[in-house]
Amino acid sequence: MRKYLLAGVSLVAMGAGSAAVAADTLPPVGKTFCDPYKNYACMDSYLGQDFLTRFINYYRLEWGHESAPSDPKAPPSRRDGWPTTPQSTPPMPFTEWPYGGSTSIGVTRPGSIDSPLMNALGNTKLGEAMSDSHIQVYGWVNAGGNLSSSTVRGGNAPAAYDYNPNTVQLDQAVLYIERLPDTVQKDHIDWGFRIAPIYGENYRYTTAYGLWSNQLLNQNRNYGYDVPMAYGEVFIPWLADGLLVRFGRFISIPDIEAQLAPNNYMYTHSMTYTFDNYTNTGIQTTLAVNKNWMVQVGLSVGSDTMPWNSGAKIANPSPNPLFPNSTMLKDPGAIPSVTAGVRWTSDSGNDSVYVVADAINGGTWGYNNLQWYGLTAYHKFNDQWHISFETYNLHQNNVLNANNPAAMAAFLAGGTPFSPQYVPFNAPGLAQCNSAAVFACTASVQTYLAYLNYKASPLDNISYRIEFYDDKQGQRTGTKTRYVETGIGWQHWFSPQIEIRPEVSYYRSLDANAFNGNGNLGIAPNKNFALIGSADIIIHF
Repeated sequence: MRKYLLAGVSLVAMGAGSAAVAADTLPPVGKTFCDPYKNYACMDSYLGQDFLTRFINYYRLEWGHESAPSDPKAPPSRRDGWPTTPQSTPPMPFTEWPYGGSTSIGVTRPGSIDSPLMNALGNTKLGEAMSDSHIQVYGWVNAGGNLSSSTVRGGNAPAAYDYNPNTVQLDQAVLYIERLPDTVQKDHIDWGFRIAPIYGENYRYTTAYGLWSNQLLNQNRNYGYDVPMAYGEVFIPWLADGLLVRFGRFISIPDIEAQLAPNNYMYTHSMTYTFDNYTNTGIQTTLAVNKNWMVQVGLSVGSDTMPWNSGAKIANPSPNPLFPNSTMLKDPGAIPSVTAGVRWTSDSGNDSVYVVADAINGGTWGYNNLQWYGLTAYHKFNDQWHISFETYNLHQNNVLNANNPAAMAAFLAGGTPFSPQYVPFNAPGLAQCNSAAVFACTASVQTYLAYLNYKASPLDNISYRIEFYDDKQGQRTGTKTRYVETGIGWQHWFSPQIEIRPEVSYYRSLDANAFNGNGNLGIAPNKNFALIGSADIIIHF
């Protein structure tokens, strides 16, 4: 079998036999018949000589297939005795049950991405040098649109990522520059890195305070850029079954879903994912104790904030009980924070449970200083059906009380780091505390999320999502209410490089109107539901 990765998640190509679901491969115009699915040695002959021809022909080659042609000379893609790969891509967004903060241990080979761009470069000096160094460049373009019962700009929120109703948008254009460490072998230390710039509407869901954050916080741009991943990795195989150390900025380790479009069952995201931690900057270690158990420990500067915010102070023109001095920390949440996780996977690979405490510190109100405690779990019923489940509780302490007149006066006068004088748009939310007498209180969330997934064919996945989200003080969504949400989506792949995801979702806020408003524009929500039909396309390169 030939293994490849997509967006940091291990995928498995089933080999030439899987081509049976596709129409016979046709030769490029002007070429004699050659099918790399039957004879991998003729790949270069099929693709051609110049870059553009090779690039186009690679898309043509894979059209209708659920995997790349299998290279018979490729090394084994996973360790002997490692838990069986539970899924395949297509049609699922991953093959290994997801976990974060680490390249997948035991199942990753360098230079193993299935990429039209890398194949187009394959016969050039640059491509040969990159191949020798195991460095790859690839990515995707993701665009989508929606029809919604909401009409106000930004009125789909708290639904995401289709923030603006009744529109078509560039969600994300992403480029990966990376070297994957070899985590299958156990005889030498290996290393890797990833730099992943992103541009599009989705930048608002990756922004870290202090890194180009003025686009979101000072200008509220519809489109922006970010680099949510910029890290290095070292793999040390001799400690138990392997220790991987990651350092830099990386995606927060919990969650079923991810910011990167190809890593998700559906186009839109659950509220459970939308309002929790996004990225951490620091160091994360992952130890494979054995084939079934992994343990993680990490140290970061909090969630969604940069190290240079730590200790930085700004003027306080309105001292108050929460910020009593003439200066205050720019981001009180930019402090040393500990992450810990434990993951278990069954021998069959059919079951996995992942328990995490993410970016834990004193928990004081910060830019996104969320104290996250939760778990994800996966179960495969058979080759067609599996379920994914997530639950967490998160909180922040000392969140300013929006129901207290003195607290609001201090906020409007610039007496907090997140007052409109400093953060005019998309500022961290205030708490709607149970008592108007308190100046601040603890704001918390409890959530439950499940995806039921059906593999209808090697190129089709149908996912049903259901969740309950309780924003107990309204700090995350802006409205103090419980939510229920349900949706169904179809993920269809034309090939391993092109996929579409139409869906329909229904959201309901149970205790107050939460939809069709926009806090940045001063428009209060006037609906307690949102019905959204949407679809997107992802073109990989």
